Amino acid sequence: MSRQHLVLLGDANSVHVQRWAREMLARGWRVSLVTARPAQELPDGVVQIALPPVQRSSDWLWRAGAARRALQGLQPAIVHAHYVTSYGYLAARSARWLHRAGVPVVMSAWGSDLLVAPRASALKRLLTAWTLRHADAVIGDSPDLLAAARALAPSARTALIHWGVERARFALVPWADKPGFEAVSLRSWEPNYRIDTILRAFAQVLAQRPDARLHLLGGGSQEGVLRKLTADLALQNSVQFHGRLDDAGMAAVLARCKLSISVPESDATSVSVLESMACGLPVIASNLPANRDWLDAVLLVPVGDADALAAHWLALMQDESRAAAQGAANAERIAAEGDRRAQMDAADRLYRGLLAERRG
Repeated sequence: MSRQHLVLLGDANSVHVQRWAREMLARGWRVSLVTARPAQELPDGVVQIALPPVQRSSDWLWRAGAARRALQGLQPAIVHAHYVTSYGYLAARSARWLHRAGVPVVMSAWGSDLLVAPRASALKRLLTAWTLRHADAVIGDSPDLLAAARALAPSARTALIHWGVERARFALVPWADKPGFEAVSLRSWEPNYRIDTILRAFAQVLAQRPDARLHLLGGGSQEGVLRKLTADLALQNSVQFHGRLDDAGMAAVLARCKLSISVPESDATSVSVLESMACGLPVIASNLPANRDWLDAVLLVPVGDADALAAHWLALMQDESRAAAQGAANAERIAAEGDRRAQMDAADRLYRGLLAERRG
């Protein structure tokens, strides 16, 4: 397999970008990463090019020249930008000369870049549509996300490829090996992910089940607010704030839990939901289109509804046989459809097909 040069544009600190780079290295690509948020550690073999830092969203408008110079110096065979309204914009600004050089441009939509940002203003909608029109292919991890891309750019070529799960690491753990009935949220501590709703629901759960425990992973800008809310609700002895963990750390927490909770306001297919499913956990999630694609509708709740979340939570605690059956069904679904290797093979085929078209 030839060592053609794939250049990624994305947040180098993102575990998802790092996983993508690692998977493409394993498929024979030479990988470089152009980023405004450099990482101290990257997968071995990945070359990192740092752009001037971005402090606010308008800064992306002024990073196009630096991104173009970086791409010209790297001489890629293919460019793949992760997150349409930031790195996708930078790729679009370089698309003219990239296409003249026979270099395809791929963009991955992550969720809020198409489901939320274009609704903020007419200008953002127009700019997002303009960006998408410069992509040879747009990857999304849920049908509603790809529908949003086509609504903005009707001629867009789209591909349904999700992040997938590393099933060797995120694996089913026997129910009997888990202590008590502990729950986990893997979502970031940012407003969209409504960790406050989880805490308010947990207060209701704890009032009836003092043995309940909650693990919060992810980290984020709302840590102080959430810690204060935890104290105000007198939950501090039953909630553990883990922050950001690597894959091994996440898998260790999931191995001891019997429930995963993901209740954001907006989302595409969530990797953390898929990882929870792979580990055999039932998942209570917000009633969003992407969640309806993967989860039993019985465990979907309205956004921000702490009462509904608490009711489902308590019901599963009171009927562990049902919870275990839900978790087993989730694990079976991931084994059939969620393996990361299959998804990354699909991305690799997309890349090579685009190169063949450009050169043929």
